[in-house]
Amino acid sequence: MSGKPLRVMWLLNHTSARKFEVPMLKQAGVDEFFLPKKYVADIEFRSASVSWEEDANLTIPADDLAVLNEQDWYRSPSRQAWDIANRHFDVLFFIFYKPEILTSIANHFHGAALWRTYGVAQGVTYDSILKQISPNEATYKTKSLGRRLWFAEAYPHLHEVEPEYLARRRLYLPLGLIDTRVNARWSGNDKKIFFVCPNIATNPYYANVYNEFRKSFGSFPHVVGGMQAIDPGHADVLGFVPQEVHERNMREFRLMFYHSTEPNHIHYHPFEAIRAGMPLVFMGGGLLDRLGGKGMPGRCATIEEARKKVRRILDDDRALIEDICRTQVTLLEPMRAENCVEEWRRNLRLVVEDLEAGRRSQPVTTNRKKRIAVIVPVGYRGGSLRGAKLLAQAIHVGSRRFGEDADVVLLHLDDRGLYPEEEFDDLPEGIVRRPFNWKTMDGVEATRAMRFAGHEGWEPASLHYILPDDGVADLMDCDVWIVISDRLSMPLLPLRPYMLMVYDYIQRYVPIMSPGADHMFLAAARRATRVMVTTEFTYRDALQYAGVPEDRLSRLPMLAPAYTGFAPMDADRGNDYFLWTTNAAPHKNHERALEALRIYYEELDGQLACIVTGVNTAKLMKEPPPHLEKSANLFKASKLLKKRVRWLGELGEGSYRKTLAGAAFLWHAGSMDNGSFSVVEAAAAGVPALSSDYPAMREMDAQFSLHLAWMDATRPRSMATALKTMESAWRQRKSHLPSAEILAKQAVGELAGEYWKVVRECL
Repeated sequence: MSGKPLRVMWLLNHTSARKFEVPMLKQAGVDEFFLPKKYVADIEFRSASVSWEEDANLTIPADDLAVLNEQDWYRSPSRQAWDIANRHFDVLFFIFYKPEILTSIANHFHGAALWRTYGVAQGVTYDSILKQISPNEATYKTKSLGRRLWFAEAYPHLHEVEPEYLARRRLYLPLGLIDTRVNARWSGNDKKIFFVCPNIATNPYYANVYNEFRKSFGSFPHVVGGMQAIDPGHADVLGFVPQEVHERNMREFRLMFYHSTEPNHIHYHPFEAIRAGMPLVFMGGGLLDRLGGKGMPGRCATIEEARKKVRRILDDDRALIEDICRTQVTLLEPMRAENCVEEWRRNLRLVVEDLEAGRRSQPVTTNRKKRIAVIVPVGYRGGSLRGAKLLAQAIHVGSRRFGEDADVVLLHLDDRGLYPEEEFDDLPEGIVRRPFNWKTMDGVEATRAMRFAGHEGWEPASLHYILPDDGVADLMDCDVWIVISDRLSMPLLPLRPYMLMVYDYIQRYVPIMSPGADHMFLAAARRATRVMVTTEFTYRDALQYAGVPEDRLSRLPMLAPAYTGFAPMDADRGNDYFLWTTNAAPHKNHERALEALRIYYEELDGQLACIVTGVNTAKLMKEPPPHLEKSANLFKASKLLKKRVRWLGELGEGSYRKTLAGAAFLWHAGSMDNGSFSVVEAAAAGVPALSSDYPAMREMDAQFSLHLAWMDATRPRSMATALKTMESAWRQRKSHLPSAEILAKQAVGELAGEYWKVVRECL
């Protein structure tokens, strides 16, 4: 196709299926194959293996092949891997193990996607599996593939129980055996039933199969084969055995009993028994009937009939044994390669022709820039707003580093009092700003909106949803939405993929909300396409506390502003104060900090004044919020505190920088958060810092080479002692501050590419 050889990605690791299907595809005209090199560490992949033999035949660049070989093709391969796949491959085969792979294929692969289906249990359909595993996305992602999707069934009737959107895309590619020769080495000298039943202790389905077998045939001599994830503790269960032992078992045991009456699925081991020449006694009503088993002497209509035939075979009824072995070879006929190859040729040709026709019929479109929305969901200012601006800048710069220029839109609540124009004077050129409001939709309205947006099959899982009303098109002109934090009061209607930038889970450590009040926030993270964090500490919280799946979680480096333009230190001031940056939030540790200051001044004869700055701090002790009343009483009771501590409140940028530059050191007394960039800004101003010792600050210290001084923020006396030490040590500590060159390596421009790598995966 398109002047290149026909290449197929066969994204399965099933050993027996690969041995048959790859040769079938070769006979059907496929020139080259990619086979996956990784599979899931799950007992469900007990029949899996890796094959490298087709790599040598692939005429694609070695670097491209190396990228493909590193991917997990059962979950969510990288965007780079999909770009490579689209350059070189036209067809892929996949199985639905996790919903991420279906979403990934729908979003990124441009060729034909063949969903390889081998059958499921009676009463279950592939459509029902989609809805169970991923009720809000899998069905509409499947439908969004349109004519690129094929329901590649291994048996010609599997589509009959599926809804029309799958059934109309049915493609019969018969499953068979590459070698159907019957050997004559069976002896049957070991008079036991050979029954195969894997995963007895871990799978309820197979546990029931095993128990029913024991109930019906436990009085007969028997052994049970099949891999076991956990030893079920029964002497009759062999567990895993090497291949040569398995082959010996097939030669030596007297017969195999096959229990299944499933009409849509069959295992490999009954065919192994037939090939080995072992008599097969099987239950009627299953898929073997469709393959020609009706009327065979080994077929049984009831368990009682099966017991009688088993007894006769164990008692050396040679006539029955010979009759079964002579007739059962008919069951191999549909499995013979020569009887399957023409179906493979005809139907693969149909896939290729349909793909080419679809490409010819696609309208010619011009590539527009991708547009990314960065949403500030609540009335954030300070560090959170700064983080939103930095993230927008990183995406803007990072996309250009990759040659994939994206437009970036920063959205904030439509509140001019909270967000005056001058608040965004530092927003880089090229980033658009939009005010917005949240609007609420009920389930009916949400379903209608999703249908209009092309998400056919989506069903609401909540009574209400929220959607950003930006006065344009409900943000539909953006390709992905990134929400700063997880503070979403209701589920976000997923008209577009959405990501979260979560800085911390303070509520896990500080009682800032009532138990269970963060349920909606945590659910938002679990529903997100991707959650980004900036510390290992928050990464673990996201996994353990929020329950975000690891494959949807990305840790990125912290972003800091370019701290330049500080006013020179006022030599006359003599550095007679230190600077405490804080705000009114509960986790800022005010009570312990004020007690530490009291000890510093009253007991340790502290010589430096304390200047306090930050949002809503000017009247923090005069008009304290309820959680700070005790702190305010402590402050008012100390004459030295009232004399030596000055509350300046929120300063303008110029005033703050001048105040910071004149400080002996900066004091960060908060107890637990995602870290305070005030210490980075202080380092850029040539000012050392004394910080509370907690994980996020340790990570910040390492990333920015800050060489912070540490204190135990849970012990006021320790804090006071550290302040007294800094009183004389701050000059010496200045020599350990990072150089401008070191800080420049952590600038947004240097780290932007890491952010774009993650964002582009969700486009």
